[in-house]
Amino acid sequence: MHSKLVMIRNMFSTLAIAGTIGIGTNGAQAQAPAYPDRPIKLMLGFGPGGSTDVVARLMSQRLAAGLGQSLVIDYRPGAGSAVAAEAMTKSAPDGYTILLMASAHATLGAMMKSLPYDTVNDFAWLSTLTTYPLTISVSPSTSITSMAGLIEQAKKAPGKLSYSSAGIGSAHHLLGEWINAEAGIEIVHVPFKGGGPALTEVIAGRVEVMIEASPAALPQIRAGKVRGIAVTSRRPLSNLPDLPSIADTLPGIEYESWQGLATAPRTPAPIVSRLNAEIRKALATPEVQKQFADLGGGATSSSPEEFRARVERDVTRFKAVVDRRRIERM
Repeated sequence: MHSKLVMIRNMFSTLAIAGTIGIGTNGAQAQAPAYPDRPIKLMLGFGPGGSTDVVARLMSQRLAAGLGQSLVIDYRPGAGSAVAAEAMTKSAPDGYTILLMASAHATLGAMMKSLPYDTVNDFAWLSTLTTYPLTISVSPSTSITSMAGLIEQAKKAPGKLSYSSAGIGSAHHLLGEWINAEAGIEIVHVPFKGGGPALTEVIAGRVEVMIEASPAALPQIRAGKVRGIAVTSRRPLSNLPDLPSIADTLPGIEYESWQGLATAPRTPAPIVSRLNAEIRKALATPEVQKQFADLGGGATSSSPEEFRARVERDVTRFKAVVDRRRIERM
């Protein structure tokens, strides 16, 4: 009898020790390492050297300082940034891969027949980084000096004027068709591979109208190579205040191009909040604000919800333009 009691007592002692060890192990497992505890990958849907690359390098330095971890740029060019976007949707939802997006993401959503992801719902939105309007300029060889004058001349000679863009399906292209739709005119689209060839043709007068992002257009306007007649933001640009808003003539049009950061869907809210806070902190510094101003845009932070709403709004607006103008989707 005594031996049985000893055996039972020893058994309960063993279970108690095991339970204590189990509690300790579970407690250690529950204490996950603080985010981030290793380098973060910053994916970019375009190659080195462009405006998105400049923004990526600037933000990677600033965010690394705030997060205490380095950000390594991973170039994934292809399909107008769709290659990188698809890779982002397939990444682990842990905050260790983020994607720098440009407004081409929204125009792709409007122009493509299908994509391997949902343009809005398959991303955890973090914040916008910078916004900047497009500009409408004309060749100095024309007599056009205003948006109203452009519309008047286009109505007198339908199909005789042409406008340049950065390519079919770009924001430049869709803005030109938006102008056609709102003004009831027909200015012919001439796509180019980059702003350089477009500028050459506009200066020569072979293309009358140039639609270009403000960072690229402002130096040409200041130099007198082209004549600026409108900007697509509601407010005039601080560094070119005499350039009026297109909405003064066509109230239905208002648009700003953007760059921003997103991450994988289903990323935990605390990680999204941490990244958003660090982005806001970086964009609030005078140094970063000046650097973005020098690039021709503004340092523009947002909440994740505001960024998502901007993308959704752009996709909806440009889809309406594509449908209204009967542009063939790709």
